[in-house]
Amino acid sequence: QVQLVESGGGLVQPGGSLRLACATSGRIFSFNTMGWYRQAPGKQRELVAAVTRGGITNYADSVRGRFTISRDNAENTVYLQMNSLKPEDTAVYYCNAKGIGILTRSETVYWGQGTQVTVSS
Repeated sequence: QVQLVESGGGLVQPGGSLRLACATSGRIFSFNTMGWYRQAPGKQRELVAAVTRGGITNYADSVRGRFTISRDNAENTVYLQMNSLKPEDTAVYYCNAKGIGILTRSETVYWGQGTQVTVSS
């Protein structure tokens, strides 16, 4: 069974930084696109950033230039470096990964349980 576990969330002051990590476990052939989504209270879940296996990245306009996504293909881990954090970045951040099954070679979307990021003075 494939699992995604996020870490690194917490409380930070405006202008501060946090680094999120998403570790994966379980039997999988490989992961295609991996990314981070977030959901603030009363709002829909939105894409923050994503990275393909080949390293092509995509960012939401609201975080471009402040956040950096990266991944370690050998460890099947994805990271999100968040700098210059703003109160509007406050949300639960979810890891997302599209995995290819060993036997089926079909793609399945996996989600982590989420980690809270709060930006407040």
